[in-house]
Amino acid sequence: MKNLFLSTVALFSLVSCEKNIDLDLEDQSGKIVIEGNITDDTGPYLIKITKSVAYTSAEPYSVIENAQVVVSDDTGQTEVLTYLGDGYYNTTHFTGQPGRTYTLKVTAEGQQYSAQSTMPQPVSFDGLDQDSFPIAGETTYTLLPMFTDPPTLGNRYLFIYSVNDSSKKFFAEFSDNVNNGLPNQRPLLMPNDKDGIKVKAGDTIHVEMQCIDQNIFTYYSALLQILDGGAGSGVTPANPPGNISNNALGYFSAHTVKKQSRVIQ
Repeated sequence: MKNLFLSTVALFSLVSCEKNIDLDLEDQSGKIVIEGNITDDTGPYLIKITKSVAYTSAEPYSVIENAQVVVSDDTGQTEVLTYLGDGYYNTTHFTGQPGRTYTLKVTAEGQQYSAQSTMPQPVSFDGLDQDSFPIAGETTYTLLPMFTDPPTLGNRYLFIYSVNDSSKKFFAEFSDNVNNGLPNQRPLLMPNDKDGIKVKAGDTIHVEMQCIDQNIFTYYSALLQILDGGAGSGVTPANPPGNISNNALGYFSAHTVKKQSRVIQ
């Protein structure tokens, strides 16, 4: 499957991994791909619906233009989304709040698909602590996200970060299986000539912290495994296990968002 990787993995260089996950390596071209997010930021929120193409195919992915897309929550809030173009559907008045469970329902090409995601409670993102160390005579930097994990076991985090104004994104997923209830001790490794990006003094690193549910943590953990834990290992024609019903590809995530930036010293 090609376009799920091009729309998701092409944005990310992968830097950490939690566990092994069994993956389906079969070609799944022609399947519907649904990708969507609800956050505690102000909307609108977007749902993208396309069709996958074979990894070996040079054909572009096709978009689904006439789907019915509905989002709702466990308080009775509901909205039918509006089509924007290029496969994107958006909300106009829907609001995301921590603690609520969100449901996505899609009807497309005579088939019905659904997904649920519960938005965790937010965890305070208190800053970024810098460190560095030499590798082969070059200085490599790390940033430690400063937050304290809540005492209840089961919290999951996704960190997405970029350098200056580059559109290239890097990410790492954390769990509290180790150091539950303690200050974070896992750093983000900054790129050192990875994919043409090398962090140096004076660069600004922008970091987004997401509190995610277990299904989305599993999805991103699988992406890390697919790419063998790092950029440059090549894109594998496999599909991470999403949370969409009826064998659709993709994911639906309800998560919180906190952001911090730091200039490398």
